[in-house]
Amino acid sequence: MKKLKITYNAPVTLGIVAVSLVATVLGLVTGGAVLEALFMTYRSPIYYPTTWLRAFTHIFGHADLSHYAGNMSYILLLGPMLEEKYSSKTLAGVVAVTAVATSLVNFIIFPHSALCGASGVVFAFILLSSFTGFREGEIPVTFILVAVFFIGQQVFEGIAVRDNISNTAHIVGGIIGGALGYAFNKKPG
Repeated sequence: MKKLKITYNAPVTLGIVAVSLVATVLGLVTGGAVLEALFMTYRSPIYYPTTWLRAFTHIFGHADLSHYAGNMSYILLLGPMLEEKYSSKTLAGVVAVTAVATSLVNFIIFPHSALCGASGVVFAFILLSSFTGFREGEIPVTFILVAVFFIGQQVFEGIAVRDNISNTAHIVGGIIGGALGYAFNKKPG
């Protein structure tokens, strides 16, 4: 009988989960001080180095353990498949682009709102994963349905529901995931 071993199969995915856990716990232990200082993006002078740092790191902070668990469940479900298909380096790029884009949109459109959490990344992963069976010259029905259900729900909730959830970050993440999924799978020429 062959001996089973545990493998570190998805470094970007597992890194996001680990750093997010540390950031979230530090945020909880400090009453939100660490979260606000390092893991939340909000309007601050663009010449502050922490403004640009938080443009990336806000995806690691979560309001509470429930928020953390919800986002990490999707990231753990989709991340390893995406890392295997596109590479860890490419997926890290998707995460970075999504983090900065959601931060900039929040910075410009919602100057009086703070943003934290990996929801934009989750939506990027969801739309990106719908391209796993993509063939040149075709648009997968799964992509269309995922876009309609997930993005449509966010647009509806953004208009009809008043809560502390950034539907805009979800929409921006979904657009990035869909666009990159198409670009990554389109054959050159």
